[in-house]
Amino acid sequence: MTKTVIAVGGHIGDMELTAGPTLAKVVLEGGRAIIVDCTYGERGHPRLAPSVYKEQKLHEAKFFAEKIGAELVTLDYSDGFLPDDETVAEQVAAVIRGAKPDILITHWIRSMHRDHERAAQAALRGAFLASIPIEELDAERHSVPTILHAENWEDMDGFEADTFFAIPEEAYARWREGIQEHAFARGETYGFRFIDYYSALMEVKGCLVGEKRAAAFKTAGNEKFALAGP
Repeated sequence: MTKTVIAVGGHIGDMELTAGPTLAKVVLEGGRAIIVDCTYGERGHPRLAPSVYKEQKLHEAKFFAEKIGAELVTLDYSDGFLPDDETVAEQVAAVIRGAKPDILITHWIRSMHRDHERAAQAALRGAFLASIPIEELDAERHSVPTILHAENWEDMDGFEADTFFAIPEEAYARWREGIQEHAFARGETYGFRFIDYYSALMEVKGCLVGEKRAAAFKTAGNEKFALAGP
């Protein structure tokens, strides 16, 4: 799996949590992983002011990226206020044009969180924009061969996994060490045990494909074209 993979998430921590084990696997196998966090996710702590939690979230994002060997791109949008416009898609397209990924990972298009849905729309639209010639940019276009939606317990409306990646022990260990730095993943914000949940989920999915652990995804289908076109 020596590839370049870009993962686009609504908040700092989203792709780290769900796609992180796969990104760690990619890096271990000699590939390149890029995490694009669209918002800071700074309004998700019940006891910290957003300005304080924002700085903590930025630290958590950098810590995770370093632990798994990924690159990090953080867009300058506030938690809960990701715009539904071309600007975000153009920013994602710029990353795609520059990195020329083999795989693009994002949220499923239906979620309980508006930022998740808008990040998915921006990723799909960004993939479209990156694939067409734009003379004003004077940049080489790139069509992403594979677009995947990550499995996320908050994005499960209509989600049915069809793609699985075995997660080796070292990739899991790197993910676990990196995600442990995230306060929300440790259950310190609203009490949900994210790390335990996704660790168990990987074992369940591994059972389905004859591996100790596996990460599950859904291949982008008709929604890729419905959301991406002009």
